[in-house]
Amino acid sequence: MTLADRAHAPFSLDDRYTRDTGTVYLTGIQALVRMIADRAVLDRRSGRRTASFISGYEGSPLAGYDLEIARRHSLLDPLDIVHRPALNEEIAATSVMGSQIAARVGDLAADSTGQHRDGIVGYWYGKAPGLDRATDALRHANLVGTHPGGGAVALVGDDPGAKSSTVPCASEMALADLYIPILYPADSADILTFGVHAALMSRTSGLWTSLKISAHVADGASTAVVDPDMLVPDFGGLGTSPHVPSGMMLGANLMELEQNQLTIRLPRAREYARLNGLNRIVAHTADDRIGIVAAGKTYLDVREALRHLGIADADLGHLGIRILKLGMVYPMETDILDRFIDGLDEVIVVEEKRDFIETMMRDILFRRPGVPAIVGKTHEDGSTLFSRFGELDVDAVTRGLADRLGRHHGIASATRWVDENRHRHERVNLPLAVRTPYFCSGCPHNSSTKVGPDTLVGAGIGCHAMVLLMGQHQVGDVTGVTQMGGEGAQWIGMAPFLEQRHYVQNIGDGTFAHSGSLALRAAVASGADITYKLLYNGTVAMTGGQDPVGGMTLPRLASLLLDEGVARVVVTTDDVKRTRAVGLPRTVDVRHRDELLDVQRELAATPGVTVLVHDQYCAAEKRRKRKRGAFDTPAQRVMINERICEGCGDCGEKSNCLSVHPVATEFGRKTQIDQSSCNFDFSCLAGDCPAFVTVVPGAARQRRRVHDIGVHEVPPPSSSSADCARTVRVTGIGGTGVVTVSQILATAAVLDGHCARTVDMTGLAQKGGAVVSDLKISTGPVEQAAKVATGDCDVYLACDQLVATDPANLKVASPDKTVAVVSTTRVPTGAMVTSTQVGFPATDQVHSLIEESVARAVYLNAGALSAELFDDEQYANMLMVGAAYQTGALGITAESIERAVALNGVAVEANTQAFRRGRQAVADPQALAQAAEDVTVARPEYEPSESARTAVSTLVGLGDETAAIVAHRYDELIAYQGESYAQEYLAHVVRVHTAGLGDDLTGTVAANLYKLMAYKDEYEVARLTDDAGFTADVENAFGTDARTAVRLHPPVLRALGRREKIAFGARSRPVLRALAKMKRLRGTALDPFGHTEVRRTERALVLEYRATVDELLARLGAAPTPDRLAAAAAIAGLPDMVRGYEGVKMRNVQQYRTEVTRRLAALG
Repeated sequence: MTLADRAHAPFSLDDRYTRDTGTVYLTGIQALVRMIADRAVLDRRSGRRTASFISGYEGSPLAGYDLEIARRHSLLDPLDIVHRPALNEEIAATSVMGSQIAARVGDLAADSTGQHRDGIVGYWYGKAPGLDRATDALRHANLVGTHPGGGAVALVGDDPGAKSSTVPCASEMALADLYIPILYPADSADILTFGVHAALMSRTSGLWTSLKISAHVADGASTAVVDPDMLVPDFGGLGTSPHVPSGMMLGANLMELEQNQLTIRLPRAREYARLNGLNRIVAHTADDRIGIVAAGKTYLDVREALRHLGIADADLGHLGIRILKLGMVYPMETDILDRFIDGLDEVIVVEEKRDFIETMMRDILFRRPGVPAIVGKTHEDGSTLFSRFGELDVDAVTRGLADRLGRHHGIASATRWVDENRHRHERVNLPLAVRTPYFCSGCPHNSSTKVGPDTLVGAGIGCHAMVLLMGQHQVGDVTGVTQMGGEGAQWIGMAPFLEQRHYVQNIGDGTFAHSGSLALRAAVASGADITYKLLYNGTVAMTGGQDPVGGMTLPRLASLLLDEGVARVVVTTDDVKRTRAVGLPRTVDVRHRDELLDVQRELAATPGVTVLVHDQYCAAEKRRKRKRGAFDTPAQRVMINERICEGCGDCGEKSNCLSVHPVATEFGRKTQIDQSSCNFDFSCLAGDCPAFVTVVPGAARQRRRVHDIGVHEVPPPSSSSADCARTVRVTGIGGTGVVTVSQILATAAVLDGHCARTVDMTGLAQKGGAVVSDLKISTGPVEQAAKVATGDCDVYLACDQLVATDPANLKVASPDKTVAVVSTTRVPTGAMVTSTQVGFPATDQVHSLIEESVARAVYLNAGALSAELFDDEQYANMLMVGAAYQTGALGITAESIERAVALNGVAVEANTQAFRRGRQAVADPQALAQAAEDVTVARPEYEPSESARTAVSTLVGLGDETAAIVAHRYDELIAYQGESYAQEYLAHVVRVHTAGLGDDLTGTVAANLYKLMAYKDEYEVARLTDDAGFTADVENAFGTDARTAVRLHPPVLRALGRREKIAFGARSRPVLRALAKMKRLRGTALDPFGHTEVRRTERALVLEYRATVDELLARLGAAPTPDRLAAAAAIAGLPDMVRGYEGVKMRNVQQYRTEVTRRLAALG
């Protein structure tokens, strides 16, 4: 079949569930759903009518499993598959145990079609820490056993690198201790096979079985071949299980259950694995001397690592290498082990974490003569071979195998690899900036996690845990985190021995329902002085937005807290009227969230356990529902007038919101609201800053979207091939569609008839952190790791430049082959939002790091282009995909990419156009720029006045860049006060320039003297509300008929206790314009605003700065050293510290004066 034929073959995303034969592409989570349906179908084909019962608790890496089950109810319901999400993991395990004894305690009812049920297959799901929690329940359940007509399977999500867990975790040891057989799939295809076998093994043996699902398998996706005849179970002579499940666990019956678990049921499971070939020797000859054992995802790492060492599959035989892929890692199947070790000198065991397989092999082979040596975690001398820490990836496996095969076995290609890579890891590179996970824009945690100074705080599970990554000034002195359900109990053990008398514990409503209520009950019983801050946001946000099982209404929750003996309950909220209307108990106070710190002080002074319930809906869930039209979208938007903004960071500090973006402007660092990510929380409006403007978008919005272009209007790439393997790494920010890009590309590859394999490395990063998604495309099935190895990337799609330049991600690039497509859009980190001291790395730093690592780099400001072309930044990533395609490096056809976009079904037309415009960005950037210009309201360009030109002409020899700075500020000061004021400014700049110390010092003084002279008093703020540039920004964003209102907080009303700003709309414009014209009063005795401390200080700062500059000139003399000149320029630039309004500004002034004194003393 040609590529054209493949592109037109019938294809649907539902094929992953509905196609019976052929190739499907599905994620690990989707495979876990399909395997249950496949098993039910297989049962029916064999004449067995089984139901299925699924219960568990959401947790990464299985976080989306319950949501996917719910989405696929139309597939599952006809197969009698019942899903009951559980309150917690142990309750789920007990529920599944019930499914196995149901037929013993009663008569199974007929199914919905009236047919008799033969049994129930139970499935438990949870992450490894959930397995720890449920161990007691599972120990009971496995001892009780499974029904011969049913079966029970535990699906355990392992997170060895702790990407989304509080502890690194692997489940083998715990499962083996429970005598539960462990099947370990390597990818989605394995899940489809092993998942069915696990259920059949369970009913055949009478034991629970398990699937170990590593994060890379759950978060990955791959193509799989399906056929109803592929899986024909072989039961040999096992027959029906003789085990009868029984919950009667006392007396002789208990001992009998334990005995047959070990002597009958485990051997039957082992025999089932042997009969059905779950463990395979995949490469062998009679002359082999080296054996390699691996299982699951690590097996794929091994296969790829060998190829990186120059050992192709065809080379294994003549090099004497034999490979065993274990599908069932416990109990060990001894028959295949005997066949595998026959004739070998050494066995290398490659596994993550502890030496589980290695130890079992040693135990089985102990004291047997003629067996090979076994190495795994260490060499014979005790040095590390494969680490016990973190997770193994293809790089780590390659290093370990190279070391062993080269140094100990003399395999030439491995030795050569070691020599070539010996110095690769000697250089330590640090990231330019770190993008850590953060609360979503508008997240209730942005408000609820704030505490007063010197407050001891316990982090909570879920989104609360991100306080561990934030500064103490934001979230308090965080003492750490506990297991889920232990929140606050650590204080019971601290309180008797500390001088601090109070503790604050964060907890979510989902965690409280799960098990946290018990910790609160324990705190009440202990008499501890502790405040629980319980976020009532109506969802389990971190794992995908599930409704909390056992969730309560707010009145019911408050009543429960009071019934538990809590001393006082206060509810804070973003909408007091709404919360008071729900019918809370009369003793519960309701306060606005602006009073949250006051409330916490009151509760801290209250003896015993108190609870602050913060009632505010999850911002991420609001956003999801708004996209579906299920949640109201406020008519009001917020913008910041950058001319009024001081860039002080107060709005970022108060809101802690990632939509508050620092931005570089002609007049320094300012702040703007990112409209694409804003969730309408409006907490940024707090504070005294007058730069905020509320906007109601126009009803007849005139902003046009760029016209559509046809598929053939962009020429094909100059060089492209769709017939060879490709590796792609996509880097970006969590929540912006990085994973969607990877899935679209993978789907397109499948449409082209290729095989695809992906893995998404997300974890906590889904919340605004760094996300990496790897994609591998091959022309046929290849056993290989999904994660891209060092130096092996063909296309580096950098949707965020900070994540892209992180050495941990950039290491996959190669100067010999990698094509990088880099978005230059600047998206701030949390640290940049809350601190003016943290800025974005310089552009040349970013470019330098990228370009020294790749063969070719293409740059485009995808965010700005998307906003200009489509009025929304959400299409930026598809612009990037288009640019990557146009480089010719992707190896996928444009037709299939566009078809994959259509299959994805989200904003199909816009995303298709974004893809084509991205292609145009590479093929014809001038045409793209013109298209963007055609739909944009032009910002007025500054042109110097004749007065400014004349003024600058007096500065003979001044460079063009510095002259432009002076001219612009000269004109601004004329508008600010008058030409005499501007002349006064010019005179001081001339004095610095004529000192002959260079343009750097002159430019610095020119910019900073202007900043101090043009202090933003009431007159200037009034003038700048009419700024033409800001008007153009409003029209571009919201239309020419948008209605705006300036949000001001006059000092008089503030002094009278008014907390909120007042909106000054269109009717107030004449008043503001009149106020602007009163600037002649500025600084005179008649100035009604000029006598405040702030205004007096602002005027004094101008005089102080002029004196400082004069002193610098005197100290420098005619020929200062470069170091002294640089130090003087730094002092001259210190007024940049003087930012903000009112109290914020006064605090910054104090710091500025202190710093000037310190640096002048250092200058000498």
